[in-house]
Amino acid sequence: MKVLILGGYGVFGARLARLLVRDGHQVTVAGRDAAKAQRLAGELGCAALPMDRQRDLHLLAGHQVVVDAAGPFHAYGDDPYHLPRAAIAAGLHYLDLADNAAFCAGIAALDGEARAAGVCVLSGLSSVPALSSAAVRALVGDEMPQLIETAILPGNRSPRGISVMTSILTQIGRPIQVWRGGRWAETTGWSEPRCYLLPGGLIRQGWQIEVPDQLLFPAHFGAASVQFRAGLELAVMRYGLAAFAALRRWLPIPVTPFVVRGFKLAADLLAPFGSGRGGMSVMVTLGQERRFWRLLAEEEDGPFIPAIATRALLRRAVLPVGARPALEAITLAEAEAAMSDLRVRTERASEPAMALFPRVLGADFDALPEGIRATHRTVDICHWRGRSSVQRGGSRWSRFLARLFGFPPECADIEVEVTKTVTAKGETWQRRFGTRLFRSRLAASAQGMTESFGPFTFRLGLNVEAGALHYPVVSGRLGPLPLPGWLMPVSIACEHVIDDRFCFDVKILAPATKGLLVHYRGWLAEAGPDGMAEAERAELS
Repeated sequence: MKVLILGGYGVFGARLARLLVRDGHQVTVAGRDAAKAQRLAGELGCAALPMDRQRDLHLLAGHQVVVDAAGPFHAYGDDPYHLPRAAIAAGLHYLDLADNAAFCAGIAALDGEARAAGVCVLSGLSSVPALSSAAVRALVGDEMPQLIETAILPGNRSPRGISVMTSILTQIGRPIQVWRGGRWAETTGWSEPRCYLLPGGLIRQGWQIEVPDQLLFPAHFGAASVQFRAGLELAVMRYGLAAFAALRRWLPIPVTPFVVRGFKLAADLLAPFGSGRGGMSVMVTLGQERRFWRLLAEEEDGPFIPAIATRALLRRAVLPVGARPALEAITLAEAEAAMSDLRVRTERASEPAMALFPRVLGADFDALPEGIRATHRTVDICHWRGRSSVQRGGSRWSRFLARLFGFPPECADIEVEVTKTVTAKGETWQRRFGTRLFRSRLAASAQGMTESFGPFTFRLGLNVEAGALHYPVVSGRLGPLPLPGWLMPVSIACEHVIDDRFCFDVKILAPATKGLLVHYRGWLAEAGPDGMAEAERAELS
């Protein structure tokens, strides 16, 4: 096919040009820098064309496909779809490597025009969402995943384009929307680092940023949570960006060309360090199983990966008609075939994904009523909401401890919400009684389970009796120091089911005096996307 690549001499555009020339397509390298376009075209033996997307769209004529590999797609101004509309009008297929969620999703507005013209218009035909969605489908088949988690982790010696750097830097330290636990939540760009395993045992760290996957995957795959992270190989660069993110939380520093060039200079100075090995990880959770697709690209071949989806699609005899994001535009088999001449390894793996409480309780967990088991199958984040009463001890000692641990004030009837979040070590529980919040961290240990409140950690002797789950405190410590028995609180706490409703009853006696510290009891039901529990919704209806 006759393919015009706009931005064809850039980091990813140049790799795409090489692959398409290798496949026998008639490629034209286009862009505003005529010298760069001509230099690459001379090397590849293809055509070059000086072109400005704002003024020279008549130059699209004579081609069959135009690929926008330029970007940054978030900075296309008031008329972001000027190029795809011009391609449709000229009867060309339009493809792009967009990494911007809004741009990628918005392309569907051109579907009617594309169908009328009989052309293919796909946005995001890159590592995300095209390759990532192909991997997810291959992993889940016809099942519905609870969690989808993707990470792209390039090597330090991989080239960095200005467009990609601009796209990432604009997100750092600023609010981004993520789909967690069946609802939209706000987090910060370049936050919440996590480590990922790549083929060959390579481990890399990724940080949260926004890509089209978070916007498109929840509806497309029905996942309750969708996460994406990107990483840098060198710790000095990762944590340098984390410092920049912390600064931008307090000061709205604009990401100007001057700022981008400064980061580009720093990256270029560090380019000799690290390696050119990079990879990608796609993980899905289904029931009690995690499934993985992992990729590792050896030296210098990592930057070809964003071009693979376009290469795979253009190997087809017929392209799909219409305009849409590139969700499942290719299959994983097509993508892997399009990598076969690169130094790339892929692998699939699976492992158990047992939640914290089933893991600690073992067979006893299955003896619990479903109403209790359902609250302890957290895969990523879950939200529970209901009502509670709170009774507080009246002594000065009890009041002091209650303030120290953040326990709620006394109340006969108060709204309560519990949010459980899976962490690397276990779970974090945030309890909200009215406007009062207090948190604890639960983790598995060799002796069972621990629960931590700030520097205090208590070992729980979890046990199942008569269909209820009991939480007695067995021992405790302050930091590394064990607490003597007289300083231990007494926990008389259990979860049970009444009339198919999950109920809790937590009574804590103060250390030393053994007088009442706090006693709260009530019920919870899973909260929907609007934050309302099913029981509350039923009452309103």
